[in-house]
Amino acid sequence: MTDIRWGILATGGIAHAFAADLRTAGLDIAAVGSRTSGSADSFAAQYDIPHAHGSYEELVADPDVDIVYVASPHSHHREHALLALEAGKHVLIEKAVTLDATEAEAIRDAATARGLLAMEAMWTRYLPHMARIRQLIAEGTLGEVRTVFADHTQALPTDPAHRLNALELGGGALLDLGIYPVSFAWDILGPMTEVRALGRLGDTGADTEVAIAATHTGGAVSSLVTSSRGAGPNIAHIIGTAARIDIDAVWYSPTTFRLIATDGTVLEEYTSEVSGRGMQFQALYAEQLIRAGRTTSDLLPFDESVAIMRTLDDIRAQVGVIYPNLTTQEG
Repeated sequence: MTDIRWGILATGGIAHAFAADLRTAGLDIAAVGSRTSGSADSFAAQYDIPHAHGSYEELVADPDVDIVYVASPHSHHREHALLALEAGKHVLIEKAVTLDATEAEAIRDAATARGLLAMEAMWTRYLPHMARIRQLIAEGTLGEVRTVFADHTQALPTDPAHRLNALELGGGALLDLGIYPVSFAWDILGPMTEVRALGRLGDTGADTEVAIAATHTGGAVSSLVTSSRGAGPNIAHIIGTAARIDIDAVWYSPTTFRLIATDGTVLEEYTSEVSGRGMQFQALYAEQLIRAGRTTSDLLPFDESVAIMRTLDDIRAQVGVIYPNLTTQEG
């Protein structure tokens, strides 16, 4: 166990994955909160968590909790992150960090005012293979990096009532899946300066496919695609003037990649050796920041999370997705 004590807000699938990886890494889960006592009790028993709370208010008020992992649907991230921050807790917020940039700004401002850590749980950025990729780029091994290709495509449930298709819950491929390649392209190439997006909407009005072409600071370009109706290769490529990196499936989770020179010579083959799913790395990083008295991540500053949300807002407007519970959107 460590000196930082975690509370988990909500008990859905992503919360289970996070709790399992925290236990794998030996981190301290002090409490879990759910909308019902039964769900909290069951979750606590499964992961040997000492405190189970039948409301989110009770969870954030728990004096044994230092940081809250917000695992509710992104339609409720603003509400639940602010609840935790107002109770004096640091927050790690599952991606997408909110429904839109205005909601993200509210979280950023609340955390800043209280001197607390607010961090988006874009776990891919903290994985070892991504750290090695950033190192290779920084060393100039790829030459000038000019292009990124990436897809995140899955065959997900088509039930109109499912969270992934419910507009009132922020359903659609973009916020659940597309945020991965968008955030990845930002990580490798820097901010997007111009974005063009085309998409297809399902029966509920949620996006089922989105194709994105973007330019980035310095002139590099990215080509990204996401779909919730069909499983694609889920691979990524980073192309430079001297070499490229081919990241294997599933590129946004612990995997393998090859560094290949322009003449086809394989310069490096990397294999991830990670216990569990790999969500523990973001938690370990958050703990380091808290111990250091830091309030934002170097690998994904919260200002960048806000800016990425602005880009997603732009993409959403271009493909015609309108969330009914947002007032700060085009319609």
